[in-house]
Amino acid sequence: MTLNNASADSTPSLISPSIPSNLFIQGEPLKLGIMASGSGTNFEAIAQAIADKQLNAQVQVVIYNNPEAKVVARAQRWGVPAVLINHRNFKSREDCDAQIVETLRQHQVEWVVMVGWMRVVTPTLLDAFAKRVINIHPSLLPSFKGVHGVEQALAAGVQITGCTVHIAVPEVDSGPILIQAAIPVFPDDTPETLHSRIQVQEHKIIVAGIALAAAQSADW
Repeated sequence: MTLNNASADSTPSLISPSIPSNLFIQGEPLKLGIMASGSGTNFEAIAQAIADKQLNAQVQVVIYNNPEAKVVARAQRWGVPAVLINHRNFKSREDCDAQIVETLRQHQVEWVVMVGWMRVVTPTLLDAFAKRVINIHPSLLPSFKGVHGVEQALAAGVQITGCTVHIAVPEVDSGPILIQAAIPVFPDDTPETLHSRIQVQEHKIIVAGIALAAAQSADW
């Protein structure tokens, strides 16, 4: 467990378990598939960690479901293929997830990382990558599951919130927790200010969560 200051705004944070000093796991790079619906800042944090040799991985593909998602431009800057799979074009969640699985396999993905993927995934995806689908959520699970985790925290009047990296399971935001970061909620916080401070922590723990999942997977 580590107490530190967020580099962006010096908000105190508590991260548990402690982020290892060396996240670089020897061996073949982890082959990652990223799923994102929005801006993709967590994708960029992963890509930067790989470039800095903090994470032994490579991003094989970015899948996005929103045609306007800004993650596309970030993927282009990093030279990563970006594939649009628009859920609106499918009759069911399962059909959409089947196309996602096919695309991930085409790109030889081994680990799936959902960073702001604003869709509930089904066993079609989860079974295809059993215990290898990682999700990040903007709350201290099991509190404030589902959408609008930041707004839920503010509405509940909690004094502390944060973010969680966990293994995805069929029940939304309920899988085994890999790592969490906690920050204080300030009296004048808005959803925008609180979310921006949570994002600072997300960028730290998403990289650590991937490394921890890979290191622990042999025991699952």
